[in-house]
Amino acid sequence: MTWLTTDYPEIIFEDNTVGRLKKEIWDASDEQIDALLAEYEIPSPSELGKAGCYIQNTPRVHCIEKRRKNDILFLPIGCTENHGRHANSGLDTFMVTQILEGVRRFTAKQGRECNLAFTPLNYGGHPYHHMGMPGTVIIPKEVVEEMLIYTMLGLWNDGYRKIIMINNHGHLWMLESAIQEFMKRFQLPGIFQVLDWHRAVREFFTPVGRTDIVETNFIHADESETSVAQLLFPEMVDMNVVEDAEGEQFLPDGHFDKSVEPFRRPHRWSEGEGHFAIERHATPEGVVGTPSLATPEKAKRPIAAILKYLTLVNDQILEVFPAGTVPPVEKVTLRPAEELEPFLKEPFSEGWKSVYELPHCGPFHKG
Repeated sequence: MTWLTTDYPEIIFEDNTVGRLKKEIWDASDEQIDALLAEYEIPSPSELGKAGCYIQNTPRVHCIEKRRKNDILFLPIGCTENHGRHANSGLDTFMVTQILEGVRRFTAKQGRECNLAFTPLNYGGHPYHHMGMPGTVIIPKEVVEEMLIYTMLGLWNDGYRKIIMINNHGHLWMLESAIQEFMKRFQLPGIFQVLDWHRAVREFFTPVGRTDIVETNFIHADESETSVAQLLFPEMVDMNVVEDAEGEQFLPDGHFDKSVEPFRRPHRWSEGEGHFAIERHATPEGVVGTPSLATPEKAKRPIAAILKYLTLVNDQILEVFPAGTVPPVEKVTLRPAEELEPFLKEPFSEGWKSVYELPHCGPFHKG
């Protein structure tokens, strides 16, 4: 493996299509970044209520037309969570939906428009240390997982057999579990992924002394998240009441990493509790970091990076598995190919069967 280096020893990229894409964004001028964002029409108003943007607000006939060209579906995953007095509690949801809306607009211009679905989690799961925070709504893990499993099943039944969850919140392990359980329970061929978008472009949230990059490490409701909110939906942010706050840690630092894992430490932030005070006691402000340092300019490069990366994901999946095709049944499931043949047809085409008629398979099926 070879690496693409930068002027900063902590920032390196793999020499492959993903790493070269990131390196290009890292090296781009401010003018080039602005031009790239303009191609995706960032910033733009939310499209949750704009006809033709999500499968739920588009006439079905047009959904079918789009799916026949591109059957990849991006599923935004957010939550309702206290992000300080200066920000909205739906910040995670609006952040991820507006990123994906940019990808939709760009791919539409290319004649291969990706599909978006409303988020199945307006209220999400949470780690224990969020307990008790006003404005934070905590849903049990089992409810989150079951909601996602059956959302995926219904979308698969409708012909969306490449489902990419884009996550913007601290419940990643529940999403990973949902994908694994979905496959154990139903054994259906397709492309199923979950991506923590900010971790995918962590390099652009790493303080290195550049004026166009954040000055502090990504944690929560901080400089990073507030900068992105200022860029994407500034009308939902009131910097007149912004407060900075820091958590309280009991054990020496160096074991648990920050939100985007910039230090490559032994533990992810989510791999333990008890070594630091919970938010309710340590940071009742709803902030962990310095949102007062936020500016929309600091969000431009990471947003440009995630837009380009998700476009690459879209393109590379379609290159290998064009619309209407899936990975080989005999290599990704324990089902015989002939059994799944009618279920893999386009909905309501001749010989099609609904996935809700699918025979049980294996010991993990939940009846």
